Amino acid sequence: MVIELWRALGVEPQGLLAEAGPPSLLGVPLLGRPLEAERLRRQGIDRAAVAVGDNAARERLAAALVRLGFALPPAVHPAARVSPSAEIGAGSVVLPSAVIAAAARVGPLAIINHAAVVDHDAALEQAVHIGPGAVLAGEVRVGARSLVGAGAVVKPGVTIGADVLVGAGAVVVRPVPAGLRVMGVPARPV
Repeated sequence: MVIELWRALGVEPQGLLAEAGPPSLLGVPLLGRPLEAERLRRQGIDRAAVAVGDNAARERLAAALVRLGFALPPAVHPAARVSPSAEIGAGSVVLPSAVIAAAARVGPLAIINHAAVVDHDAALEQAVHIGPGAVLAGEVRVGARSLVGAGAVVKPGVTIGADVLVGAGAVVVRPVPAGLRVMGVPARPV
């Protein structure tokens, strides 16, 4: 999805780094393993995107790339709607049909998936993933590395701690402490 996002922005990815996989993906060649990023940086490549679904792994890889001097620009699909007063952090991706409303803050390395809504004054910390069709109402807070699953809904003003997993379709009506997994309607720890 990130390859297609960059292409929608008029940027043709030059290559991929992966532990394993086919020789190319969507026509973009595999250049080597992530450990080879230093070689690419010495060759003058200075921008990267981290397309890793695991939030903690995305955070670690991004930190390594930044230490090597790579810039991690945010990428917002042209079919997404982002308020001019919203902030999108470095390395974040906002996919088609997503909505980020007024004064919302999306931290670095976030994934705002297809048709997700981040309403006004919400604040998302680093490496958060908001699943397809999830809705975060106004003034919601989401801690670092948390995942809000597909179709989940979070009531206005609720805080979700760091490293939380909110299951698909859950309805969160109360604060969720760090490290919990919650599911159901209303969402409860599992």
